[in-house]
Amino acid sequence: MIDKRKLVAVGALAAVGLGLAGCATGGGDEGDGKQTVSLLVNVTPNLTEEWWNDLVKPFEDANPDIDVTIQNPGAEGVAAAVPRLLAAGEAPDVVESLPPSTELAPELVDLSQYDWATEAPLAEQYTIDGKYYMAGIGLQVQSLWFYNKDAFAAAGITETPTTVEELGADLAKLKEAGWTGIQTGGDWMSSYALQTVGLPTVIADNPDWYQKMSAGELTFSKTYGDSVKEYADWIAKGYVNDDALGIKYTDAEQNFLDGKAALYPMGSWFVASEAAATDPANIGVFRAPAFEGTDQPAMGANIASPYVIMKESKHQDAAAKLVEYLVTDKDAILNQLKVDGNYRAGYDYEMGDLGTELLDIVTNTPDDAYTPTGQGYGERTLPTGYSTEINAQTQALLGGTSADDVDKAMDDWFTANVG
Repeated sequence: MIDKRKLVAVGALAAVGLGLAGCATGGGDEGDGKQTVSLLVNVTPNLTEEWWNDLVKPFEDANPDIDVTIQNPGAEGVAAAVPRLLAAGEAPDVVESLPPSTELAPELVDLSQYDWATEAPLAEQYTIDGKYYMAGIGLQVQSLWFYNKDAFAAAGITETPTTVEELGADLAKLKEAGWTGIQTGGDWMSSYALQTVGLPTVIADNPDWYQKMSAGELTFSKTYGDSVKEYADWIAKGYVNDDALGIKYTDAEQNFLDGKAALYPMGSWFVASEAAATDPANIGVFRAPAFEGTDQPAMGANIASPYVIMKESKHQDAAAKLVEYLVTDKDAILNQLKVDGNYRAGYDYEMGDLGTELLDIVTNTPDDAYTPTGQGYGERTLPTGYSTEINAQTQALLGGTSADDVDKAMDDWFTANVG
């Protein structure tokens, strides 16, 4: 689940991405003596370019010698854009939504000297060799199922499921009642449901799964195989929208908001979309369950809006000032938390019923249940390219490839990439 907006394919978009980046990168000095700090960010239905510009405007007003340029990676996405920009010698000064990894750490500025970095949410979990390379604004919860309460009622479902097996039984009832069970889509979304099915059990049963997978001490098929088989079974039974591979993120989200599906696996940022929607369906949320026999399901959670400074930046001091503002200014933090449905202790903002339900989940989830998602973060990471591969293989699953073939493909990928 990695970053929620990662894309699978990069090559066909590279030329477009270069065009987008050309006028936004560089972090050079302007003729009037201003320093230009480029900020590469996720741009989504919630996080528009206009929103980002509004976010940094108070910082620019307070620092008239610094001009912040918002850099939009386009459909390519931040995760794909960074290595390309590094290779082209056009690295941005600051990058949002890209957590540090052991591979990326050499390209990042060590922020250990700054209290605002070492004391930020989940800061210790993201350290690499004891060094702090990022600072974030809060918690982003990911192992969640949003559901249409009216659909559940129509299917005679009176309580949300507490195991994967119960969820499968509920999907059968929903189909019988005439509902599309799970709304998903193409692009980066493809593997989201599979990981929502799998991670709560996989990590609960193997707390050091990331480390052991990266060391070749576990295999995908033996740890994730039951989840792949379960999801493949749901696909075969028609519990997943049959046009998934052709649906984009924004359209999938809107379909669910419009009441066209019963379940939507997505992260906490969806709460903001529901709050902003006009006449949305009657939506609730429950924590992604594990398979029977797992007492404490793991909860996927990432740092919300991690910011890193690229070592190639020519304006590292100005970049540090910008990141400090983004992660310590109360108004800036609140704006970022509420626009994407994220949370941070001591920072309360007005939320609707759905946000309150999610806050209750967060409140009742013990700290040791939280786990990275997707490719991971800090020292709990998988080989580079995992998010792309699991996405591609889930797309194959949606296209009719068997669970056994997907498991073998993933095992082969790990064999080729571990070490």
